[in-house]
Amino acid sequence: MSRILLVDDDTDFTQAMSTLLRAKGHEVSTAVNGAEGYEKAVAEKPELMLLDVMMTTENEGFDIARKLHENPATNSIPVVIISGIRKTKNLPFAYEPDDDWLPVKAVLDKPITPDLLLRTVDNALRK
Repeated sequence: MSRILLVDDDTDFTQAMSTLLRAKGHEVSTAVNGAEGYEKAVAEKPELMLLDVMMTTENEGFDIARKLHENPATNSIPVVIISGIRKTKNLPFAYEPDDDWLPVKAVLDKPITPDLLLRTVDNALRK
């Protein structure tokens, strides 16, 4: 079906999500941090990137999403943020996609259900 790049430092999460996405026919590659994910996005041109926020730094995923958006070679790759930052930081608000600060298709909170992940992936790939 589609080539998806999953960027997350939690190997258990990436393994579980990769298994789920592959079972639905997607080709999945992974990266363990933003720098590796950015390099793979430039090289592989995935059809979708699933991106954690807190990896090497607390805001790494946000920074990588903006960097991808600013690069003409990668700005057409849809990005979905999947993060536990709200729960970890006890934030009283949710992050929302926008064209400048957070240029992504969706922001999902961990833990995430398989159904929500698959629905979000399908929606992001259709747009």
